[in-house]
Amino acid sequence: MPLPELTEDGVVTGADAADWRAAVRVAGAALVASGSSKPGYADEMIRMIEEHGPYVVIAPGLALAHARPGPQVLADGLAVVTLSTPVAFGHPHNDPVSVVLGLAITSIEGHLESIAEIANIFNDSDAIARIAAAPDAATVIDIMRGTR
Repeated sequence: MPLPELTEDGVVTGADAADWRAAVRVAGAALVASGSSKPGYADEMIRMIEEHGPYVVIAPGLALAHARPGPQVLADGLAVVTLSTPVAFGHPHNDPVSVVLGLAITSIEGHLESIAEIANIFNDSDAIARIAAAPDAATVIDIMRGTR
């Protein structure tokens, strides 16, 4: 299963977020805008981080916000949010975060496969900085597809 398609509705560049919860809410709103989730999915993602800690900060400057498949997920979806000012999630090594990915997946199997695909994208050590600096959604999408 390839990564869910990233559409311009799922990309927010230069977002203002006072803290990590606000950053995750922006990613949740982008998933709603792309038709992937209901508004309550942002609360699910925040609850996962509150319960399990900042495990979602998977690389320096990069968080992968997600929650379990459930009734808040309408379709597989991906959102990318760049922050105007990085925020701390409480990770001992990878804070502050400037790029937040939101992932909504309808099945556990798809969830694991999508995370592996995301890892492949970010094997390129410059990808996070290039996404953080992207001026618009089209540039973000090209970077995520590996065409830039």
